[in-house]
Amino acid sequence: MTLAIENGSGKATQWQKVMVVAEPTRESAAALHYVLSRVVFDNDILYLLHVENPTFWKTCFKKQSSSTSREGGGCYGGCIGGDVDFLDQMKSACEVVHPRLKVKVSRVETDAKEKAYVIISETKVHGIDLLVVGKRQSLANAILGQSINGTIRETAEYLVENSKCTCVAVQRKGQTGGYLLHTKTHRNFWLLA
Repeated sequence: MTLAIENGSGKATQWQKVMVVAEPTRESAAALHYVLSRVVFDNDILYLLHVENPTFWKTCFKKQSSSTSREGGGCYGGCIGGDVDFLDQMKSACEVVHPRLKVKVSRVETDAKEKAYVIISETKVHGIDLLVVGKRQSLANAILGQSINGTIRETAEYLVENSKCTCVAVQRKGQTGGYLLHTKTHRNFWLLA
């Protein structure tokens, strides 16, 4: 749903709503980099959506507090120590690259099993035109294909297949290698940096 707005000179300016699934991971950072370099323009609206599992974070902090080393021990898979908020860092990066870009941050708590459903419902609530999610290529996905044991699918794959708006799963290929994009109609589309 791209909207046209009269800018006073008789020309209509197009703007869009883009949502990035934000997590403290390399894959999410690659998705945001793709959006900032290839997708959004001034006056667009960018939503950074973080869906967190409160049970995971309680377990994470319990592990961190019981470990003696802040850097070596603790939680794997995305916990960040200290007072640094990765969503604030992502928002600041967006504002540096595109100062006129409207950036909105949203946090939703849910069970890990409901994550994909919550993301899809948030795209409907905000009227999102494009959903972008970082995609992790695991060894299990590479060997077994789209599903593991026929039922479990990666969140990114589920979003690509079931989102009502356009959804792009992004994998970064090296520092200068470009992006590997997955959409409902295009698999393994290579976009050079």
